[in-house]
Amino acid sequence: MASLLNSNLFFWYYLIYSDVYHCGRELILGFPCDLVRLHKEHGSDLTVLNAALMKDLKKHSVRRRIPYKTTGFVEYDEYYPRASKQLIDKIDELLALYYGFNAEELDFLMNYDIKYRMGEIKGNTGA
Repeated sequence: MASLLNSNLFFWYYLIYSDVYHCGRELILGFPCDLVRLHKEHGSDLTVLNAALMKDLKKHSVRRRIPYKTTGFVEYDEYYPRASKQLIDKIDELLALYYGFNAEELDFLMNYDIKYRMGEIKGNTGA
């Protein structure tokens, strides 16, 4: 399931059907996918890709430490999915087979809003 939620397809769905701030239970459960069928048809490949994606996301993450007046310092990891785009695209290639997307539809998903999504972030040292 994590590979599906990290796909370009889910990102597009998220932009269309959410407030682009919250990604709650209803949105995730509303995503049109038969998880049993998806697992049966592509589960082993998605599992391998998901493991590689999680490792790659962690590799490109940056640990941040910021001060808060009320709680002191908070540490968190900042992730840069753009650095893992090749793996995310491979996930979408499998999802394209599952959904029956043609090459043009797959290209649309993989390159949707690419200038914004792949643009440089000032101060980003992670990608």
